[in-house]
Amino acid sequence: MKLKFKRLLDHAILPTRATEGDAGLDLYAAESVTLHTGQIAVVSTGVAVEIPYGYVGLVHPRSGLAAKHGITVVNTPGTIDAGYRGELKVIMTMLKAHVGAGGDLGKEQFAIKKGDRIAQLVVQKVELPTPVWAKELSDSVRGEGGLGSTGYGIIEGSNDRSVTFN
Repeated sequence: MKLKFKRLLDHAILPTRATEGDAGLDLYAAESVTLHTGQIAVVSTGVAVEIPYGYVGLVHPRSGLAAKHGITVVNTPGTIDAGYRGELKVIMTMLKAHVGAGGDLGKEQFAIKKGDRIAQLVVQKVELPTPVWAKELSDSVRGEGGLGSTGYGIIEGSNDRSVTFN
């Protein structure tokens, strides 16, 4: 499959794979932005994409930026529908953190430079079901158990299900 991109800015960079077989195409910043802790910035890529009908584009954070600098995509994954033809923009933030895999975690700002890889685009097939009303839903083992009902991420015996970010 060929994925069509349109250059909207002269200096925009065509998304690329870092290595053959990678699922994600790296998206590049078309502008320089300084992110401050807790700030949200919408970063231009200078490109538009034609996602084929029956597919979806998903914008994911880059793991290196997350681990080393606390940089992530706010609406992870960002969804690009097949009918959208506007500019791809990445909604980014910098979390304040003091632990991790080295880098400059705990700093108060991070500079994104024009041409930096800022996120990755994964294109996947997607089902397009037709929504219908039903009087009943089938039973399942989980039933109506919601957030935290399976115990994942919760310390046994603890009633505290909150997470605090400074």
